[in-house]
Amino acid sequence: MPDIKVIQVKSGIGEKPAARQTLRALGLRKIGDQVVHADRPEIRGMARAVRHLVEVEEVK
Repeated sequence: MPDIKVIQVKSGIGEKPAARQTLRALGLRKIGDQVVHADRPEIRGMARAVRHLVEVEEVK
């Protein structure tokens, strides 16, 4: 199963608490942080919920 890399490109300051909690659940704390997760529907959904704050890349 491929992995996905999630990169935080914008700050969570000023966002609703749910969006900030989603960033933290993904393992992101500040701009420029990168995490690699398994490409699962749960992770894709979390990334989609904060798509205005992150970029997603597939890692092979």
